[in-house]
Amino acid sequence: MTVLAVIPARGGSKGVPAKNLAPVGGVPLVVRAVRASLAARRVTDVVVSTDDAAIAEAARSAGAEVVLRPAAIAGDTATSEAAVLHAMDAYEAMRGVAADVVLLVQCTSPFITAEDLDGVAGAVTEDGADSALTVAPTHGFIWRQDSAGSADAGASGGYGVNHDKSNRPRRQDRPQEYLETGAAYAMRADGFRAANHRFFGRTALVKTDAARVLEIDDPHDLARARALAPLLDPAVLPTYDDVDAVVLDFDGTQTDDKVMIDSDGRETVTVHRGDGLGIAALRRSGLELLILSTEQNPVVAARARKLQVPVLHGIDRKDLALKQWCDEHGITPERVLYVGNDVNDLPCFGLVGWPVAVASAHDAVRAAARAVTTTPGGEGAIREIAAWLLGPGLQTPHTNTLNK
Repeated sequence: MTVLAVIPARGGSKGVPAKNLAPVGGVPLVVRAVRASLAARRVTDVVVSTDDAAIAEAARSAGAEVVLRPAAIAGDTATSEAAVLHAMDAYEAMRGVAADVVLLVQCTSPFITAEDLDGVAGAVTEDGADSALTVAPTHGFIWRQDSAGSADAGASGGYGVNHDKSNRPRRQDRPQEYLETGAAYAMRADGFRAANHRFFGRTALVKTDAARVLEIDDPHDLARARALAPLLDPAVLPTYDDVDAVVLDFDGTQTDDKVMIDSDGRETVTVHRGDGLGIAALRRSGLELLILSTEQNPVVAARARKLQVPVLHGIDRKDLALKQWCDEHGITPERVLYVGNDVNDLPCFGLVGWPVAVASAHDAVRAAARAVTTTPGGEGAIREIAAWLLGPGLQTPHTNTLNK
């Protein structure tokens, strides 16, 4: 049975510009949706429908197929149903096979899981439902304001939608109600084509965790998602096979971000010997290394020479320098691990596949990171990262080393 997950991700968001590429937990929203879809056991194929070249590139890098959406169904008034139907047609033309079940997966729901997707897919493929959606239990009292005046509104102008305001029952005495999460839907493909709508026939409700329900429609939603990501995302650390290069900021990551200045104006900093050990092991492993710093400082250059690591310092636009360095070395940014601590590292975080913050990093940097060390900068954080990649003994892996 073919179960096709379709992820609509147009490029013209106005509430949050470039929303579908906005990182949450260090990962662009569209990539988060692709990864959840690929991890779902019941999903056989994943397609991203987009009109944007950057979104298409991110989706392909994450492992999805891409369907380029025509302008006629890519505007503000275009429906998700239109995008899904177009993607189904394109998929069938590419593969020569029709989907049996189609999923609509919204990348604006950043905390969707593979279990959510398996739940809605299974409701259709195994439990006999025609359509299904993710829901979360709610006990909220919903009100509506009727400015025109209503028989139900009374003098206050407000009236209960799911309750009688004159009767306030206990939560235990109210029937259970569910909130549509907006994250995932599943439909029989033939029924969806006939109905031209995501709900038809028998619709199954697939319950999910209310704590993970969040739809990103404005910048405040995005800020909330980034704050919640460290709490809701499973802890995942990079391995040696995940990266081809490690790029290190200097101040605040290899140091404690403090500078000592003598009476002649000479600057000195302290570094951690464990970091030197870790960097030496990373160099031996075959990974490409780079120190990238905004500061034009002899200390940075001297430390890089001792570590035998190339350095670019005095760089105003670190993201542009990093992109050029990747191009020159034939490295895909998605396979770069970048370590930073402050807001001037955020553009680089948005470029790479593994943005990593040290424990002492600024809150905004920690929120944007895909992984965070337990060790502060200057106290062995780089040694900790080396152990993620090489193991606690810092031994160079034998597999794939020659391909680095």
